Amino acid sequence: MHFDLLLVSTARALVEVAGFALIGQGLLALIAGKQRHGNLFYRILQIISGPVVSVARMLSPRFIHDSQVPPLAFFLLFCLWILLALVKRHLCGPHGLLC
Repeated sequence: MHFDLLLVSTARALVEVAGFALIGQGLLALIAGKQRHGNLFYRILQIISGPVVSVARMLSPRFIHDSQVPPLAFFLLFCLWILLALVKRHLCGPHGLLC
């Protein structure tokens, strides 16, 4: 495998893990309700998605409430995932690969 494709595929996998952690965190918040912060799995998902939520908080304006930052983080991850898919498709052409 070529190094550039490996790098893009690895970045895309990391984006997928963070996105699934945010989805799992949201579903667990719906199921557990206010007691979610005492849940071990919720805390694990919070640790995995924490850096992405922190970056989304830094990028967002101050008037956005903290409860709206995780959906914003998911939206940013989704946009990044699409962008990485387009980059991967663009890189596969010169190498003669069907991706």
